[in-house]
Amino acid sequence: MVSLGQHWSGFYMRQARVDIVIVNWNAGQQLSDCIDSIRRFADGLVGEIVVVDNGSADGSEMPFEHSTDVRLLRTGANLGFARACNLGAQGLQGEFVLFLNPDALLYEQTLARTLDCMDRPEQARTAVCGVQLVDEQGRIARSCARFPTPASMLSHALGIDRLLLRCGYVMADWDHQSSRPVDHVIGAFYLVRRAAFEQVAGFDERFFVYLEDLDLSQRLGKAGWSSLYLADVQAFHAGGGTSSQVKARRLFYSLRSRLLYVFKHFSRPAALSVLLVTLLVEPLNRTLLATLRGSWGSIKETAAAYAMLLRWWPRWILRDETR
Repeated sequence: MVSLGQHWSGFYMRQARVDIVIVNWNAGQQLSDCIDSIRRFADGLVGEIVVVDNGSADGSEMPFEHSTDVRLLRTGANLGFARACNLGAQGLQGEFVLFLNPDALLYEQTLARTLDCMDRPEQARTAVCGVQLVDEQGRIARSCARFPTPASMLSHALGIDRLLLRCGYVMADWDHQSSRPVDHVIGAFYLVRRAAFEQVAGFDERFFVYLEDLDLSQRLGKAGWSSLYLADVQAFHAGGGTSSQVKARRLFYSLRSRLLYVFKHFSRPAALSVLLVTLLVEPLNRTLLATLRGSWGSIKETAAAYAMLLRWWPRWILRDETR
């Protein structure tokens, strides 16, 4: 585990502009493919590649244990995405930090064109830039979001946004075919000015996974920064990633992060309304829909996720345990 800057001079043909942080948890071959894409398309712009391994058990981090161009940080346990990102970003010197999912790949000119855009005078107060994310079938991900309101969060909790797309905070009603300022771009490819990231003290580590990037965008917006989505620059994103390995726990983390988010950013009455719907109405809706589909696995996953949530919720209320 050796610092990149000491050994791979190929990344210094031009002054490095961006450091890349990848959080790995049992990503398998996807991690190696992600690193290979960076090596191919760094274009002299990359300073350090930091892989923060969150206690993987599949050996996916092993190829980089003695790598001369990747700095491997082993946490020894799953610290969560937000904490691992902050750990990986410590001590970096580049103007930008790219938080990149291990199930993502860079393409030719992805970094160069993104940085060229961020260098324009009119983007001086743009802290975050995302690009168009495509999957194996070439489908464009709906990767941008509005800052949630109580109404949009309730719509999401009740599943209304699946029928009426404009009711939700995820911008699923927009085809993502044009570049524009947005409230938020998802963290699969999350390029942020390091100065802005440090100004707001990075990710809030109370979020184990999910919504930590939305919370960061929200805080950056309150600090006078903005976010930009580029439709004419692409990267690959498989979607789902390693979180698909643990569906019940994934749902629990999503629900827990929702509650943390609303009590942090909403008024107390609005947050309580989301809490009540999340605890009392949503599990019934999920169970009913799973029953109608004949998906007994989904029923079990919902029950397991809510059991975890109900065990955690009193500790949060009484002792402020957020993880």
